[in-house]
Amino acid sequence: MDPTYNLMKNALDAASMRQEMISSNIANVNTDGYKVNKVEFESILDNVSKGTTMNKTSDLHIGFENLNEVKPVVSKRTNTSVKENGNNVDIDIEMAEEASNSIYYNGLVTQLNAKYAMLRSVITK
Repeated sequence: MDPTYNLMKNALDAASMRQEMISSNIANVNTDGYKVNKVEFESILDNVSKGTTMNKTSDLHIGFENLNEVKPVVSKRTNTSVKENGNNVDIDIEMAEEASNSIYYNGLVTQLNAKYAMLRSVITK
């Protein structure tokens, strides 16, 4: 099977997970002490594609042997200012992230549909 299918699936998973985190962040805009969750995927993928990450030499190690192993990771956003109540949700950033993620997701779906259309064309001819 074409390895790009698995990579696209992982990217769609990352976009879906990112939408969940953005929704959670927006819902907790006034929650005392809440820290913003963010999803890392594209930066990890970029590092792996450039060969700047560690390779996994044992099942106990953290690392990636190929691009298809890259999975989304949830972390806390620490580079935004904290409000008096300890919350660091910036609604403007979250809304921009939501719009950007929606465009990203739709682009991935369009690419996946195009790949399936090509495959269907080959099979039916």
